[in-house]
Parts: sequence; structure tokens; C-alpha cells
Amino acid sequence: MSADPQPRQELSDSEHLSALGYEDSFNRSMSFWANFALGFTYLSPLVGVYSLFATALSVGGPPSIWWIIIVGCGQLLVSLVFGEVVSQYPIHGGIYPWARRLWGRRYAWMAAWVYIWAMIVTITAVSEYGSGFLASLFGIDATPTVGLLLTLALLVVALLINFSGTKWLARVARIGLGAELIGVIGVGLYLLIFQRKQPFSVFFDTMNVQGSGSYAAAFFGAALAGLFLFYGFEACGDVAEEVENPARRIPVAMRLTILVGGVSALFSFGGYVLAAPNLEGIVSGKIADPIPQILTATLGTVGEKIFLVVAVTAFLSCVLSLQAAASRLLFSFARDGMIPGHRWLSKVSRSKVPANALIVACSIPAIIAILVWLDANLLNQVTAFAVLGIYVAFQMVVLAALRQRFKGWRPAGPFSMRRAGFAVNIVALAYGIFAMVLLALPGSTGSFWVDWAVLIGLGVVLIAGLLYLFIARPDRKSDAPAGDAIAVAERLRSRRAAVAEGTSSTGAAQPEPDAVG
Repeated sequence: MSADPQPRQELSDSEHLSALGYEDSFNRSMSFWANFALGFTYLSPLVGVYSLFATALSVGGPPSIWWIIIVGCGQLLVSLVFGEVVSQYPIHGGIYPWARRLWGRRYAWMAAWVYIWAMIVTITAVSEYGSGFLASLFGIDATPTVGLLLTLALLVVALLINFSGTKWLARVARIGLGAELIGVIGVGLYLLIFQRKQPFSVFFDTMNVQGSGSYAAAFFGAALAGLFLFYGFEACGDVAEEVENPARRIPVAMRLTILVGGVSALFSFGGYVLAAPNLEGIVSGKIADPIPQILTATLGTVGEKIFLVVAVTAFLSCVLSLQAAASRLLFSFARDGMIPGHRWLSKVSRSKVPANALIVACSIPAIIAILVWLDANLLNQVTAFAVLGIYVAFQMVVLAALRQRFKGWRPAGPFSMRRAGFAVNIVALAYGIFAMVLLALPGSTGSFWVDWAVLIGLGVVLIAGLLYLFIARPDRKSDAPAGDAIAVAERLRSRRAAVAEGTSSTGAAQPEPDAVG
């Protein structure tokens, strides 16, 4: 006696995509772990800790480590909101299609415009920081010209790997994941267990960084250390159409990226603080680049070289992931006809990657790197603008999701927070506003252009985007769906019910209706 066929509860990937108005154009060759590796190497705790370790200690002292926990908790809430959205909309591009389907075309244009520039600038910043490790690995003096050449080399190598296809992207992302875990957790644990020179109580010792004023100002000033660490998890959703069962897997990959990244960063940051032989010198700013000194003192020359190989691998993987995420966003933007050169940018190569969008994601960071070569002071401003731009784009999605909830939206993807979604969405938005205020606070150097560079940069991007939006009206050139969160949720529930009913009654799913446009 044969058992009755089990009803199929979920739509297939192609059925889900069809309900959203698209057809499969990519190979779904990215596994859950490869997707997690992509997000993790983009978030890259190794890159974040090594890039801003000295800055955080000189501004906020050892207690700046607590920003890793504060920001990690806040971004985990954001990832829960994103998880519901991507579970309903598992389509390429992340921020742009989410904002479009939750609000509208013009709103999505601005969110994507800010996000594109923030990602491109982030690619430049990570490549610049990575060039220093590459120079140390080969024993080359890191002159400005050498730094430029090595930065360009990182960009080009990442581009060539991305050109080869999703499988190679996934392979290198997994290698980068291993390098990250060795570089942050492995080395961090070794320093904590075998090389500790400071007491654990040092994390509650301000070491007088505040001078005669309040420590609150110094502590808030060190927030950049944590804020720079916890973005990149959204990249898991940028490649949704190349992942198997993305509506269920990507929300998990996002949360795992935050949790593993946060633990890794704590081990790494804490290990370097506790193993620092001259912590006072780092906090005072006398030691501008302390990590190589700590590594030499604790690992020896050979150990330092091995670690540098691991670090360079992690930086390359981070640049690779950033380029991949940026190119998918550009492709998604272009596929809907919302950007200049959209026909060229929306082309997919024989290896099933958006090759032309990848070229843009490499060439513009290369141009910015040349500007940094002309003026090295631009690097810190570039980094700060990248972080603020990312957070602005994130919170535009969080706000759009909350707006839809007030209108009656009940997320219809496999992942849903149900009744808790409202509260989580509100707290995530409040956290994001708090983070943006911290990032936008002007500096205190006395130079107008330096102190206000981040807000000036964001203002230029916003004004340029608004001018193009209202002059060229790209929103009128696209007929792709927008503002349909409630309608799509109802459609998905209806199709899911039809599939389950058809499977239970006939043993096979019934044909799906044509895609909506």
C-alpha cells in the first residue's frame, strides 16, 4: 500500500520569481554556506578591526570594544527586517528592489543611488587598506605610488575572479571565510590565552582619553569602530537569484553573518588589546600602526608572514564580495531601466555574470584610488562617507517596511517574525537613526572641509541624485512593479495554497500562471 504524496508547502524558486514578475536568468549554483561566506567576507571583521583598531583606541580607549556588541545587536534587528523582505522578494539587487517594491520607483532610485556610491567608495577603502598588508607581505615600502599600484592590483584580480562566474566567486568566498576565521578567531584566541599582557579590567579603563571633559563624548566618538564592522550581511540578498531556495536560506545567512562576525570581531579586537605590550602608546596615538608591532612581538617574524598571507587573502575576498554585490545592484537597477546606460549594464555574460556592471564596480573605485593617491587625507573621509551612505540606504528600507506594516502588510515569505515584526521594525529604525546621528556628527579638527566632509559628501550625492531623478525622470522609463508589497503577499499566499492543494490532490503541482509585469 503506497503512502499518500506529501503536499508541497512552498513555491519553487522559479515559481516564486515568476510571481514577482521575472524569469530565471542566472545559474543557482550558490549554496547556503557559499552565500553565508559571501556576506561574511563582505562584512569582514578582519578588515574592520585592522582598519580602525588604532583609531578606536586613540579616541575611546579600551572600552570602545563595547561598540562591537552595541552595533551588533542593532544590526541584528535590521537583519531581521531585511530577512522578511528578502524572503518575500528573493531577487537580485538587495536594497534597490526592496525599496522599490516596498515604497515606489522614485524612493528606490534615491536609496539605490546612495547605496551604489557608498558601496563603490567602500570597495576603494578596503582595497586601500589591503594594499598596506600586501606591501608588508612582500617587504615593500608602502609609498603612495606603491600603495596605488597594489590597490589597483587587488581591484583587477578581484574583477578577473568575478568574471569567471558564480562558482569561482563562491569558491574564493569560502577560502576567504576560512582566512577570516583563522585571522580573527584563531589569532585572537592565541593572543588571549598565551600572550595576554593586560588585565581584563582594562576594558573598563578609559585611560584618560577624555582629558578633563566627559567620557561620553569620547565613547560616542569611537562608535565608528563598531559601525564600520556590521554591514555586508545584506550582500547575501544581492545575489538572491544565484542561490538555491533563497527565500528560506538568505535570512538565515544574514543572521549568521552578524552573529559569527560579531564573535570574531570581539575575539580579534580583545586579543590585540590584551596582548599589546605598550597599550598606553596606542591609546595616546604615539603608535599609529600597532597591529604589526603586536604580531611581531607575539608571533615572531615567520608567524607574522603567515598571518599576512591570511590577511591579504581576507582582503582580496572582501573586495571580491564587494564587487559582486555592487555589480548585482547595478544590474538590478539597469534591468528596470532606472540608470543611464541600462541596456549595457543589464547584459549577462556567457558565464552568467553581469560583466559590464562588474567593470563599473572596478573602474570607478580605481579612479577614486587615484584621487586618494593625489591626497592621502581623503582616505579617512572616504571611509566615513561609505559607512554613513550604507546606513542611510539601510534605514530607507527599514522605514519603507514599517510604512507597509502600517498599511496592513503581512510578509508572505517563508521567514516571518509574525506579531513581533512591528516591534522589531520600530526598534531597528530607532537604532538606525541613532547610528546615523553618530556618523554625521562633525569633527573637531578646526578645518571646515575636514570636519564636515562626510555630510558634504552625502549632500553632493543626494543633490546629484535628486537632480537626475527630476530632470531625466528615470522612474517614468520603467514599468517594473513597484509599491506592491501587500498585493504580492496576497498573490504568494494564493499561489502557495494552490500549489499545496494541487500537490495533495494529484501528487504534482499545477501549472503556474504567467508572470505579472
